[in-house]
Amino acid sequence: MEKLYTASVTVIGGRDGHAKSSDGIFETDLRKPKEMGGQGGAPNPEQLFATAWGSCYLGALHSVAAPEGVDTSNANVNVHVSFNKNGEGFALSADLDVHIPDISIEEAQSIADKAHAVCPYSKATKGNIETRVTAV
Repeated sequence: MEKLYTASVTVIGGRDGHAKSSDGIFETDLRKPKEMGGQGGAPNPEQLFATAWGSCYLGALHSVAAPEGVDTSNANVNVHVSFNKNGEGFALSADLDVHIPDISIEEAQSIADKAHAVCPYSKATKGNIETRVTAV
C-alpha cells in the first residue's frame, strides 16, 4: 500500500478535550453532547466522524457516477452517526441518506450502493458498525 497522505491530530482530554492538527489548520474544543450528560456547545467525536465519512463518501459517489454519465455535482449525503448502548458496552451505528437530484430513486440507490462499496470510510466500517445507505 502506498501512502498518499497522512493526517496527524493530537487530542487531549477525550470527549471533553481539545484537538489540533499537526499543521495547525484544524483545531477545536470537544464536548460530550448534552444527550450523553455533557455540556455540549462544541463538536463531539460522532459529529467529526460523520463529517469525515460524508465528505469521503461524496468523493466516492462522484467517482462511481461519472462513468455512468450521472451528474452528482448537486448531490448531498446526510450522515447520522449514533452512539448506542449495546448490552453492557457501546457501539456505533450509521445511516447515510443520499440525495442525487434529477434521477430516479432506483438509479440513485444503485449509485449510492456502488459508492458505499468503494468509499474508504465505508470499507473501514464494513462489518464493524451497523450501517444503512438509503437514496432519498
